[in-house]
Amino acid sequence: MFYRESGDFKTTYTSDQAIFPLAQDRWFVRAVVVLALVVVPIALYFGGSGSSYWVNTFLLPFFIYSLAAIGLNILVGYCGQISLGTGAFLAVGAYGYYKLTTSFPEINFFILLIGSGVVTAAVGMLFGLPSLRIKGFYLAVATLAAQFFIIWLFYKVPWFYNNNATGQITVPPRELFGLMLTGPAGVLWFKYLVTAAVVILAALIAKNLVRGRIGRSWMAIRDMDIAAELIGVRPMRTKLLAFGVSSFYIGIAGALMFSVYLGAAESGETFGIQQSFDILFMIIIGGLGTILGSFLGAAFIVLLPIVLELLLVNGVGLNTGFAEHVKVVTLGVLILVFLIAEPHGFARLWEITKEKLRLWPFPH
Repeated sequence: MFYRESGDFKTTYTSDQAIFPLAQDRWFVRAVVVLALVVVPIALYFGGSGSSYWVNTFLLPFFIYSLAAIGLNILVGYCGQISLGTGAFLAVGAYGYYKLTTSFPEINFFILLIGSGVVTAAVGMLFGLPSLRIKGFYLAVATLAAQFFIIWLFYKVPWFYNNNATGQITVPPRELFGLMLTGPAGVLWFKYLVTAAVVILAALIAKNLVRGRIGRSWMAIRDMDIAAELIGVRPMRTKLLAFGVSSFYIGIAGALMFSVYLGAAESGETFGIQQSFDILFMIIIGGLGTILGSFLGAAFIVLLPIVLELLLVNGVGLNTGFAEHVKVVTLGVLILVFLIAEPHGFARLWEITKEKLRLWPFPH
């Protein structure tokens, strides 16, 4: 009986248009934010080196992939434009950050992130031009071509990796607020805190963006582009804006992945086609057209292999090579089963759960 609207009065237009109209939802989200930005960093600060496993294995990948999934969800879930080039745009963000940080070592870290996102947005809008003429399967093939072309370009042109003989890019050490953030000496809890703060802020901006005029234009194009054009939505500007905003988010995720999480990267190995498929699976499993689904799908894809490894290697005792094959097969089967059982993803399951709580104990 605790999840009810009774007594939760809306006396202003602002309260009526709130992202979370129920007080219980608002307090739950505030508690999650406090947990992510206060409790977890304090636990990591006092946890010492023993907490590095969970930070590097789950927490950092979860937030970075959630940000990339939000970007792809804006394009695919809200605007209905299929893309298979997410891995390449992650690479653009990573290499953009690398060139900016090596060329301008005194610039603030957050400005470098924004610069990486702007570069990626420009590249994304360039490769989004085919969406003005083609859609569906043909657009997916066009973005897949972008994936292979960008990765090939970063591999073949030495300027992108500063003529390094190994072909890798390595992040230089960089401080923020007096603490080391990037490089081998980066402070673990500080890496997590900066990443979590950037992702939460970006998610809040994206949530407000998709609720406004721009988001409604994207959804009109997604549902029926001809009808959207008849009511005044400009398809060219709307689609290119979706590609730009989506690529901006993915570029920031790529910059965070390279600078804070990995520390070194190589275009073909780090940002291959598998990255594109993984992030696409995240938004499909989590829920297309929802910001929450991006987080839930990222948690599922990142956490499931860790759980399977603990069960298969530490629990059952399988060797690592065979357990890796079992993980891939199990992940594929679970994705198929879940999509058949609930094609709208985890976000829809969460909505159904809240609806049942609001009606409980009545069956309808």
